[in-house]
Amino acid sequence: MKSLFKLSPITEKRLKIFRKNRIAFTSLIILSVVFTLSIGAELIANDKPYVMKYDGKIFFPILSEPKAADLGITDSYTVDYRKIDWSAHGWAVSPPVRFNPFQSNDAVESYPSGPSIENPMGTDDRGRDVFARLLYGFRISFVYAIGVWLITYLIGVSVGLCMGFFGGRVDFIGQRVVEVLSSIPQFFLLIILVSIFEPSMTLLVAISAAFGWISISYYLRAEGLRLRRLEFVEGARSMGLPTWKILLKHVLPNALTPIITFSPFAIAAGITGLAALDYLGFGLAPPTPSWGELLSQAKKNFTTAWWLAFFPSMALFGTLTLLNFVGEGLRNAFDPRRG
Repeated sequence: MKSLFKLSPITEKRLKIFRKNRIAFTSLIILSVVFTLSIGAELIANDKPYVMKYDGKIFFPILSEPKAADLGITDSYTVDYRKIDWSAHGWAVSPPVRFNPFQSNDAVESYPSGPSIENPMGTDDRGRDVFARLLYGFRISFVYAIGVWLITYLIGVSVGLCMGFFGGRVDFIGQRVVEVLSSIPQFFLLIILVSIFEPSMTLLVAISAAFGWISISYYLRAEGLRLRRLEFVEGARSMGLPTWKILLKHVLPNALTPIITFSPFAIAAGITGLAALDYLGFGLAPPTPSWGELLSQAKKNFTTAWWLAFFPSMALFGTLTLLNFVGEGLRNAFDPRRG
């Protein structure tokens, strides 16, 4: 069955140019690797062992946690695997960082505590491991940013292409709606809505996407106006192809330049936006791992806990820098002056 959606030859050529850009392509690989690691964050930072042998019995806590009674614990329903005397009862194979992002290190004297062997990036003001919270926070930040990007681009591309391709009354009404929505102070409205309703990932993505599609719709409207009168579109009309197929098969593949070139910057803006909301206290509800929440703690403990400012700042700076490298590489590859 012939594919409905196929990249145009010029788009394929530009993607090859992007792959030849070492800085941009390497940045994309690094981001992909780190995001993959964050997806499996439980395998890197977790208080539960991969596998353990206790009094002759084999358990896999990371998959199915054993009951406290099975491990001889009678005064608690929870298990702290770091306090088990393995020399007397068996052995365990644990993740490199033996803390989950919600667990406090009771062994340190005060919170926040500096970097150590157990906590390579220190702990926050509640004794939670900073590395674990950065790793899990990376996943949450990217899921939020990608979710907002997908929804906003789906809406913006659809609305923009339809306005440009159909023109006339559709374009007139669409432009008036866009003008009204673009006059609304989006960030302040987002803060107001989050303060009214209980914040959650779904709510933040929905509210952010409700207004984030406007900017990309301008570019896709221009692409629709440019492409609707070209020969290949007129030829498709003369062959009797339905409008939806013309849009998907002929117009959209030739309007990918703004979609592809602006996507990394849109994802970077999403990560920054979530960090800003969390920093101000209007983001995801505690104790969700958050880069912005760590930076807020750094402000309160700036003179005594440098690691709370340094590591989250470097994580945010590094991620945004890599995304900007990818965006600049795509922008150069899709520059129309390159032919």
